[in-house]
Amino acid sequence: MSALEHLNPRKVWKYFEEINNIPRGSGNEKEVSDYIVAFAKERGLWVYQDKFWNVLIKKPATQGYENSPAVILQGHIDMVCEKLKDSNHDFTKDPIKMYVDGDFVKAEGTTLGADNGIAVAMCLALLDNSAVMHPALEILFTSDEETGMIGAINFDYSLLEGKRLINLDTEEEGHLLTCCAGGLRAKIALPIARKAAEEGKYAFKVMISGLKGGHSGADIHLGRANANKLMGRLLEKLMTECDCDIAEINGGAMDNAITRDAEAVVLVNDMEAFTSCLEEMQNVFRNEYEKTDGNITISAEGADKVEAVFDTATSARSIAILNKITYGIVAMSQNIKGLVQTSSNIGVVSTEENEITFTSAVRSAVDAEKWELVEVFKALAEENGAEFSYKGVYPAWEYREVSPLRDSMVKTFERMFWSKMHIDAIHAGLECGLFSGKMPDVDMVSIGPDMADVHTPDERVGITSVNRTYNYLIAVLKNLK
Repeated sequence: MSALEHLNPRKVWKYFEEINNIPRGSGNEKEVSDYIVAFAKERGLWVYQDKFWNVLIKKPATQGYENSPAVILQGHIDMVCEKLKDSNHDFTKDPIKMYVDGDFVKAEGTTLGADNGIAVAMCLALLDNSAVMHPALEILFTSDEETGMIGAINFDYSLLEGKRLINLDTEEEGHLLTCCAGGLRAKIALPIARKAAEEGKYAFKVMISGLKGGHSGADIHLGRANANKLMGRLLEKLMTECDCDIAEINGGAMDNAITRDAEAVVLVNDMEAFTSCLEEMQNVFRNEYEKTDGNITISAEGADKVEAVFDTATSARSIAILNKITYGIVAMSQNIKGLVQTSSNIGVVSTEENEITFTSAVRSAVDAEKWELVEVFKALAEENGAEFSYKGVYPAWEYREVSPLRDSMVKTFERMFWSKMHIDAIHAGLECGLFSGKMPDVDMVSIGPDMADVHTPDERVGITSVNRTYNYLIAVLKNLK
């Protein structure tokens, strides 16, 4: 029996389970894209699929709505692939193993993919529900959102006729998002010069783990620790007090996730000083992040024989970049109380044969501040003999003063739930920023059910919240006549 079989709305959870049986990490979306195309063809719906694996499905208006403007519903098909250290889950072939915990659906040791799979499931359920009254629907499923919004950047928007768009990539029920930050991916690539490993030194893999992690946009204001930043401080301590050599540094899998784990291979000869440094820094980190990451753990295990290590200059430059690279909040909004305006997250550090790369997600609601940060990264790279590059630039989504769609959805919410809907902005990037640039005359908003700890193995989605959000969406479409 399916773990989700008894949940309502049944079709939403049925389709969520079906897409979670298909590997759909960013860049690996062909199979789930083909699944959606087959779904549309089986129901005789108009469907289009492009080479980026975006899918567009069109469903005619129901009786009485033929003259109503079309509505675009949108979600992305890819998911962030994060897992616990001891998990043997293979995101390229294994289904997501889900279970129910109270009012939440969770995954066993991995990200759940509710971001944004629950949107895909709700859209498929709507398309498969003949009782829903609605204007003409254009359902857009985009690809590769999590690694740079590649699908949305490359979609052919001339295929869309709708002038009202509802994005379903929000993580807090009862909140209507009307603007978001823009951003880009910044990378520093440091060439590696090596020297022969010194005889008599012991090789260890040093690991920093036990961090909370989180979404690098939506959770950046929570002040959580970043394992890559902690590793920079730890390595500096080891270099200073333990005559340490560094062979490699790695941390994180996604630049849009606050890094939970990092590791380095090091060589030391003074075991007592080495152990003392690890214990001391673990206590320092736990004390600093007592309220957000109280379980930070520094551990070490023997490593395979190391033939070569970073030379002195490469080691010093690697540590300098880690310690100086911007992480966390850069500026708060002066217009919206409590909203982060600009931030950066050093999400991935990776050692290759000839270089070590440092990849960050940069976000800002102010275009000028985004490019100011680019200059900061560029200067850091230059002073350490490294190369700097950026990609995946996406614009901010600016607030729309006049929005009939927003007004209608607020009224519908208040009639259904007898409470005020929150009109919000978000620091995370949404595809609405790209949509607003491509379709400036389209009125758009973003909603979604309650989710928590997305982009981490603790990700969960509220069961009753999904039910309410789906029924709210049905009521919204009925009222958009």
